[in-house]
Amino acid sequence: MKKIVVAYSGGLDTSVLLQWLKQKYQCEIIAYCADVGQEEELDGLEKKATSTGASKCYIGDLREEFARDYIFPMFQAAAIYEGQYFLGTSIARPCIAKGMLDIVAREKADAVAHGATGKGNDQVRFELSAATLAPQVKVLAPWRMDDFRAEFPGRAEMIAFAEKHQIPVTASAKKPYSMDRNLLHISFEAGMLEDTWFDGTTPDVRGMYVMSVAPEDAPDKPEYVQLLFEKGNCIGLMAHGLGKLLDKMKVKSNGDRDGYTLLTPYGVMKALNALGGRNGCGRVDMVENRFVGMKSRGIYETPGGSILYTAHRQMESITMDREVMHLRDSLIPKYAQLVYNGFWFAPEREALQALVTESQKSVSGEVRLKLYKGNIMAAGRKSPLSLYDEAIATMEKDPTQSYNQNDATGFIALNALRLKATARRDLAGEGKPKGKEKKQDKKKDKKSKK
Repeated sequence: MKKIVVAYSGGLDTSVLLQWLKQKYQCEIIAYCADVGQEEELDGLEKKATSTGASKCYIGDLREEFARDYIFPMFQAAAIYEGQYFLGTSIARPCIAKGMLDIVAREKADAVAHGATGKGNDQVRFELSAATLAPQVKVLAPWRMDDFRAEFPGRAEMIAFAEKHQIPVTASAKKPYSMDRNLLHISFEAGMLEDTWFDGTTPDVRGMYVMSVAPEDAPDKPEYVQLLFEKGNCIGLMAHGLGKLLDKMKVKSNGDRDGYTLLTPYGVMKALNALGGRNGCGRVDMVENRFVGMKSRGIYETPGGSILYTAHRQMESITMDREVMHLRDSLIPKYAQLVYNGFWFAPEREALQALVTESQKSVSGEVRLKLYKGNIMAAGRKSPLSLYDEAIATMEKDPTQSYNQNDATGFIALNALRLKATARRDLAGEGKPKGKEKKQDKKKDKKSKK
């Protein structure tokens, strides 16, 4: 083995891993860090990587790609895992893996290495992506190597290793939980959160949260936001003070349309995160089923994603055909499972995506939402492609005579036909209905005892 590309963040774990791999394999190590909107300080990372033992360090700016090619297609599918999880970590892994494998191809490396543990989902997500995109590349997972775990049974041993080899890391007291952040969300797990009875909403835990204020601390006045959709994707926003907010975040607009500020997918997510975060939206505390077999408790902040999800469903409610919607919705659990388990690049996910894309052709229009103390409330929706007809839906007299209420008689009769057939069969079956059969069985038992 001559060259390894290592997933690198600059923290203690990946810094130690980088140096350890260099010693073990005696080969060139290239560091790779993907910027997927984690808001971490990336300045100086290249210098830190090279002083740790890497020959060079690539920093891939994947923020726009992550939003456009991963987050938005997934939200078109209305994917949500086990009814609660917006798949923030899950969807970032294939994006990072692809960026890393691009460097492998450029550098003609023999292998990639990651620091995911042998107990989590990330190892599966990363390696399944690699298997699909670059099956010839070897994947190294030190946490699944006996000698690595023997040398580093805990954090203290890693700190000692870093000091011995003059690895430039700042070893601070470990927080009683782990975090993972990107443009879509931030997750918290392990430590105190492993106790499923631990209350993550109390005032003394509020310092843990990063992307949102507690609903109790959110403004007492509701805030409105309007989203402009085109073929299932949000392309613009309208909210009070949005221009100043975008300037503060250094997000550029793509122009204006009918009062909406047009934005790239990345810009949409940045703005919605800020709006949702300051109104306490998008917090989830759940116990989920990991792909590797165990249950795991996690707390998630997805302020912008929760707004986008709600708005998208509202837009679909007036523009999507009923049967198309029900078909797509029936596939949500499978689609979400594929993303969660690491099958983003699998042919079955791509096949489902083709159906989803087709279903979104008419999902265009405007949605108005009201944000208030953690709540996201629908406050209006309209579209030039709307299937909603007020004249038909009205409880008043229909001036168009498009719907004849008398027709419902035959509709009900036809739908009741099979139900009546089943009921007649059950009543006639073996001569008695089920309830009476039980009573007769009891009488037979009494007679037999006598």
